Amino acid sequence: MDVSYDGTDFSGWARQPGRRTVQGVLEEALQKQPPGAAVPKSVVVAGRTDAGVHATGQVVHVDVVPLSAPSGRIPVSPEGIPDLTRMTGRWNRLLPGDVRVLSARVAPDGFDARFSAIRRHYRYRVSDAPWGVDPLRRHDTLAWNRPLSTDAMNAAAAELLGLHDFAAYCKQRDTGTTIRELQHLEWTRVDEHLLEVRVSADAFCHSMVRSLVGVLLLVGDGRRTDSWPAKVLESGIRDSAVAPAHGLTLLGVDYPPDSELAARAEQTRNVRTPMS
Repeated sequence: MDVSYDGTDFSGWARQPGRRTVQGVLEEALQKQPPGAAVPKSVVVAGRTDAGVHATGQVVHVDVVPLSAPSGRIPVSPEGIPDLTRMTGRWNRLLPGDVRVLSARVAPDGFDARFSAIRRHYRYRVSDAPWGVDPLRRHDTLAWNRPLSTDAMNAAAAELLGLHDFAAYCKQRDTGTTIRELQHLEWTRVDEHLLEVRVSADAFCHSMVRSLVGVLLLVGDGRRTDSWPAKVLESGIRDSAVAPAHGLTLLGVDYPPDSELAARAEQTRNVRTPMS
């Protein structure tokens, strides 16, 4: 399933008791309208997003108990497969307006939304206008009250690319590796006062993108030199410069060819425990 959501009013992706989460409302819709005889209570997501973070290209998979006989509650194709286009419409009628299932399809053998992924893509938006943020962009754009230099931020970003231990840019946890391959990190001024940074990596540890953005913004406004982010990386000590969540959006997730999905999932499981 390809899923989009506005994270403003959610306590993040992951289901939490007593809190409104994206996973919670999606699983509720699937339980009310399962695409088969039954679905388990839990779905698997490509990347768990924090409270306030948005997504236009989140990927989810769910295991389904197949129908043993035709059911009037579930539309099926002539081949007996659930009509997932019609099911998507039903789920979206059950879901709140800040979550949408964009499409759904039967996953190939070996597919795992999280472990089969080879790359995630994020965008972070910032306004350096002296008056703040356009009111229509206030939920997905950070207001920064100082002029920003894309040249300075890109010079610093170039030193962070590649395979590194990003412990200095991750919220520490007791388990899991902080070694990641940062493949793309580039700032662009898309309008007079609007900037975007596009970030891609094989995976991200907790708060990694927001930490990268927070450090680079201090370079962009001149409070730090462009060599400082690389020094933070080398130190292994997390800096307190973490950008707010609402400027961040998960844009998409890349997967290998179908024939390589199972091998990729096995490889990833061997080197990572549940982090991101």
